[in-house]
Amino acid sequence: MSTGALIAVIIGAVVVVLVAAAAAWLVVQSRRLRERFGPEYDRLVEDRGRIEAERELRAREKRHESYELRMLEPGAREQYVREWRAVQEHFVDTPGDAVDEADSLLTRLMNERGYPTEGYEEQMSVLSVEHGRMLEHYRNAHAVQVRSAADEASTEDLRGALVEYRAVFDDLLANSGDGGEKARTTS
Repeated sequence: MSTGALIAVIIGAVVVVLVAAAAAWLVVQSRRLRERFGPEYDRLVEDRGRIEAERELRAREKRHESYELRMLEPGAREQYVREWRAVQEHFVDTPGDAVDEADSLLTRLMNERGYPTEGYEEQMSVLSVEHGRMLEHYRNAHAVQVRSAADEASTEDLRGALVEYRAVFDDLLANSGDGGEKARTTS
């Protein structure tokens, strides 16, 4: 075999190895994003395709790094738990108002933890990085709240929304420095 042919074979082998390594890296990155974002990964891939979805999720991670997220002080955490209990109690007499209160309480909790709260879509985007498995709960609850404002939600819809908000609320409290234990929001 001539020197030129040998060099061509070596270059070809190096190219194949590099392409295989790049493909393996992409698979690992996709898996990492899927594990981190959970159902949000699948939803975005379905809506936008894998490449665009992964680009968006990496951008969310980058924005998320710029926020100064804080843990709640124990007193503040207990105050939120008390306020949540009051929301649940209000549900009996005024379900629509209780759902509005739950949304407001969740927004205040996010704000105190350092999450941006200036708009629903931005809230969803930032929450997806650490709370991706809770986003569907938040979307469902928010949709009912919007329908409730238009007087188009049943009491059962509102009850479901309160349960969905509670799942997000508990997750935000559980990730606020209490060792990962879920908050006790019921008596």
